Parts: sequence; structure tokens; C-alpha cells
Amino acid sequence: MSTLPSRSGAAPGNADAAHAMNQGKGQLRRSLKLRHLVFIGLAYMAPVAVFDMFGIVSEETEGHVPLAYLVVLVAVLFTAFSYSRMVRFFPIAGSAYTYAKEAINKHLGFLVGWVAPLDYLLLPMINAILSGIYMGAVFPDVPFWVWVVLTIAICTALNLLGVKLAASMNVVLVTIQLVVALVFLVLTVKNIIDGANGAEFSMAPFYAVDISGTAIAAGAAILALSFLGFDAVSTLAEEAERPERDIPRAIFIIVSAAGVFFISITYFMQVLFPDVTLLEDVVGASPEIAKYIGGAAFQAIFVGGYMMAVLGCGLTQQMSAARLLYAMGRDGALPRRLFGHVAKRTGIPVANVIVVAAIALTALFVDLDQAASMINFGAFIAFTFVNLSVIFVFFRFLKRRTPGAWIGFVIVPGVGVAINVGLWFSLDTVSMLIGGCWLAVGVIYLLVKTRGLKKNAPDLTGPVNIDMYE
Repeated sequence: MSTLPSRSGAAPGNADAAHAMNQGKGQLRRSLKLRHLVFIGLAYMAPVAVFDMFGIVSEETEGHVPLAYLVVLVAVLFTAFSYSRMVRFFPIAGSAYTYAKEAINKHLGFLVGWVAPLDYLLLPMINAILSGIYMGAVFPDVPFWVWVVLTIAICTALNLLGVKLAASMNVVLVTIQLVVALVFLVLTVKNIIDGANGAEFSMAPFYAVDISGTAIAAGAAILALSFLGFDAVSTLAEEAERPERDIPRAIFIIVSAAGVFFISITYFMQVLFPDVTLLEDVVGASPEIAKYIGGAAFQAIFVGGYMMAVLGCGLTQQMSAARLLYAMGRDGALPRRLFGHVAKRTGIPVANVIVVAAIALTALFVDLDQAASMINFGAFIAFTFVNLSVIFVFFRFLKRRTPGAWIGFVIVPGVGVAINVGLWFSLDTVSMLIGGCWLAVGVIYLLVKTRGLKKNAPDLTGPVNIDMYE
């Protein structure tokens, strides 16, 4: 049995005790229940975000969006399994960065943590851009920058008030989104039954004789962005009341519910409009479809529901990015005085929340394509190394290597590695170039900071709950 010490020096398997010992040292506070975690994850993904990429991916896959979602769902389920493993060993903030640092190598972990913020740090910016685009369509006389600044200001204020309030707010926001999406689904099905646009139910969205595997993989690589919410939940391990139990449960609830939802919605949309090139605007296909199935009144409701998604997404995206920076700052990978501090009264990493807000303000100077091109690069690297971390835990820490352990700690995450690497190579050239440049900057920074990898890095602690598998 392993006797590796926890970060605080408490006995393995006693994360709550370790947390209590450090409560007076500015630690994050445990206040989130399972329901809070699930709604945070769903809000991060934004249920109505399924409509954002429909037109683009439908054109890319030649009318097979549901199949592309099915492919990425399989990939995410393998990665979700690995996340659920790792969060039991490391119920601390940081997600992929922490797992790679602790299970594989401290320097490699830093590079994973350097690349991972590409999605965490840029999503609030993209969210603000979308706010300006959608609200600008309804109120064209209001300057774009007003909506950007207003969205970021609201999300920042709610995050500074406390994570539990933010989580409670998301319950309302997610509920509104789900209602709007449900009405959209009902109206779409009604139009199909009525034979609108010559539509009829079939398996065409999932299969065709001349289907292109390359196109489906490219579409799946784009749609992976829709599932980033379950990863965000893992960054809240230190704020969950029962992280070892509730984080894994939340992860699988979020991924499963989102997968069924995304596949169902896009199936009916694809049946009604198998060829989106016939629409006036492929990028804005969903609002156009909303008007087609329910008229101008429903289109207005649809856009209103989308704005609820904007607010919910911005809130949770900023929350997760701030906590990732906190984990890196606490360990010294980033300046500890700025990034590794939380307010004692509220338990909020205030400086990090403000830094993320400042980065989001760059939405005033870049367009949506430029911002979005980098996100999935970091996401697939993070997913790959979470799966690799499970394999390294097996060989570095587990003593009993039963057939079940080989399956759960080597084979399953190994498949996850293969799938995520494949999807990573399906990204477009621009994403690979920008992401590669960002990674190169991280390598240079690491070499300088560690004097050619010779300088001591933060101590590794090993899993805190290894005894569960011994």
C-alpha cells in the first residue's frame, strides 16, 4: 500500500482533513454539491451552443452532423473515464495540468498547463464576441464594444461575489436554455411530420454510401468544443463538498446528457435541412431555421435564449480559467504572489478573475475566427495527457496490477489517447500553427525559468487516494 503524503502532510485519502488544516491559509472553500457541479458543467458547454456550429459542420460533413457528434461523444467518454480516475487521486484544483505534473513529470505538466489555457482563457473572449454579434443583430445602433464590455463586467462581478452564487445563477440560466431548446425541438419535429421542406425521418444523417471519414473526423474535431464543460468541472475539485464522489458522477452525467441532447437536436435539424447550403447564411443557419419553424416571434425567443447561454458560459468560463491560473500560481509555475492567492473572506482568487476579464477584453480587437482557431489545439492536448496520466499512475503508483486494473488504467485510457491524437491531427492548419507557436513560447519560458530544466520545480505529492485501489 502506498503511503505517499498529501500536499498538506495529512494522511492519504483524507482530502477534507488536509483542506481543513489549510482553511486559514486562504484556501478555496468547499461549497458545491453534485447538482451545482452538473449545472456548472452544462452552463459551461451551454446547451444552446449546439446551434452555433450546426451550419459549418453540416457543410463540412455533407449533412452528417449527428454522426460527427457521435464520434466525438465516444472520444469524450473515454477521456471522461480518465478524468473520473484522476480526480479521485488528485481532488485538487488544476485539472489536466495537475494530473500531468503529478503523474508524469513536473516540467511536462507545466507545458500541458501552458497549452490548456488556450481554451480556458480564450473562451470568455469568444463568448464576449458572440454577445456583440448576436445583440448587434437585434440592436444595430448600439456599438459592438458596449455588449462586449457589459458581458465581461457582469460575469466578473458575479464571479467575485462567490462560486456558490455563480453556480446557483447557472441553474436558472441552464433551465431557460433547455426550455428554448425543447421548444425548438418540438417545432422542428412538427415541421418534419408536416413534410416541410420535403423532410422525412431516415438514417441519412448517420449513414451514406459515399460518406467521407476524413470529413467526419474534421467535423468531430470542431464539435469537441461543445463538450469542454466536463473538463471545467474537474477544476472545481477543491470547492466540491465531496470531490472524490461527486466530480466523477458529475462528469458522466454531463457528458451523457450533453451527448444525447446534441445528437438528438442535430438529427432533427439535419433531417429538416439535409443541405444547409440552400440557406442564406450557413454560419447563421440556426437562427434562420428558428424563423423557418416558428416565425419571427420564435426567432426572437430563440435569440433571447441564446443570450442566456452567453451569460451562463461567460460566468463559468471565467470561473474555471481563474482556478486553473490559481493552481499554477500556487505551485510556482506562475508568479505565486499574483496567481496563487485567494481572498480569505470570500475564498475567491480575485486577481485571477480580473486577469481573465482583461484577456477577454481583447474581444474588442480580434474576430471570432481568429479566436476560435486556437481553442481545440489546447483541448486535445489536455485530453490526451489526462489519459496518459492514468497510464502513468498505473505504472508509477499501483502495486496490485490485476486484469481489471490493466483494462481500466492502461487499455481504456490508451484508446482515449489514440482517439484524441487522431482528432488533434484533424484540426485545420491555422489552429496547428497558432497552437504550435504558443507551445514553443511555453517551452522557451520553461527553459529560462528552470535554467535548462536544472532548477528545482514544485514538489510532487503523488496521489492522495491511492489506497482506494490497493
